[in-house]
Amino acid sequence: MDAKASLDTEPASAPSLLDWTEPVLGSQGKDKPSLVVFSGGTAFNSVAEHLSNYTTRVSHVLPVSDDGGSTAEIVRVLGGPAVGDIRSRCLRLSDTGNAEARAVRSLLAHRLPEEDEQKAKFEWFSIVEGNHELWNGISDPYKHTIRAFLVHFHAQILRHSSERFRFSNGSVGNFFFAGARTFFRSMEAAIFMYARVSGIPSESYVLPSIRGEDRIALGAELNDGTIIRGQNAISHPSEAGPSSPCGQNRVTKECSSPLSSPIARILYLSTEGDHLMHEVFPSVNPSVVEQLEKADALVYGMGSLYTSICPSLILRGVGEAVSGRTGIRKFLVLNGALDRETEGMDAVDFVLAITNALNRRGAGKLSCPLSHPPSAYITTLLYPKDGTVRVDVERLASLGIHHLVEVSSTVDSHGRALYCPAALVTTLQEHLESA
Repeated sequence: MDAKASLDTEPASAPSLLDWTEPVLGSQGKDKPSLVVFSGGTAFNSVAEHLSNYTTRVSHVLPVSDDGGSTAEIVRVLGGPAVGDIRSRCLRLSDTGNAEARAVRSLLAHRLPEEDEQKAKFEWFSIVEGNHELWNGISDPYKHTIRAFLVHFHAQILRHSSERFRFSNGSVGNFFFAGARTFFRSMEAAIFMYARVSGIPSESYVLPSIRGEDRIALGAELNDGTIIRGQNAISHPSEAGPSSPCGQNRVTKECSSPLSSPIARILYLSTEGDHLMHEVFPSVNPSVVEQLEKADALVYGMGSLYTSICPSLILRGVGEAVSGRTGIRKFLVLNGALDRETEGMDAVDFVLAITNALNRRGAGKLSCPLSHPPSAYITTLLYPKDGTVRVDVERLASLGIHHLVEVSSTVDSHGRALYCPAALVTTLQEHLESA
């Protein structure tokens, strides 16, 4: 049965981000619900801004395994975890309440020219030297703080003289993040500094799913046994390799090349030595578990299912924390259309993919797999009105998923359904306040 027919319808010892409690902006108060949102750095961004109008008590959990574009270039030269998705969400949560805040946001959102490396480099020099027009409207205290980390980033890449850094299409926000991370030797300290500079509310947390300073490599095991290494190789392979004119892998999310076989599971792969296809088991960021244990609700955002959502779910401790939270709403926001990762899937398959990730199914005994049913992880499925992913009410009910809610949507030029962000937040609000 189709849902439309029937609805129920410095250093290494730096403290955790959660330990810094001085307010950045005024608190909304404790009357609003606290949420944990698992998402990637793109699809949920527009919703994140609207969600902050309802409650700022949100912990955004994001993967640190991106390996494309500007992020890939930073990781190639400086190593460490990927900063792109973290920076993207921080930017969306940043303050725009006054002219200076908007100027800071414009600076950190700026990208250097993509096609001309020399032009990109000259513009970067103008920014790091403090002469670029993007600094207009930013007061000296802010300018000196931001510029200090940009200068530190530049010094770090100069120290790696054997690795020529490519500035084309570089993100100033990514460069700031990388400068802060390498200065403090802590991703969470870098997030705190970014939050302070950009005015993110003190109750809002942007949490890397993995805590540490090591490079992270994502892999996918397909049903035919093939292992694919790298987030972009799984989700949207580059149009050109490292020899592309601008020097970086050019990522396109419009890739239509199908996978040789459906994805069976997501895993992490070694980044050391000669055993690059060896599975490893990084530790979850303890702050993620801490927030899960006290949240009023949980949201699995829409986006790239296997490369944006699942990488945070397969970490040991996440499934235990989510399944242990009985009596709270756990929302799965279903994608409006299928992509390379999910070709041929329906809503039931999405539910099972989330369940298998949290149960760490297929990862072997070292991962200490779980065996919880889907209803332990998902209580409510939200889907877009114009979506093309089939929603089978009876099959979902057989998995214990009884609450299905249709949300207003629009259709883009490619025929894909996109949630109306305000409508999605209103739906979440109504269900949270009626619980």
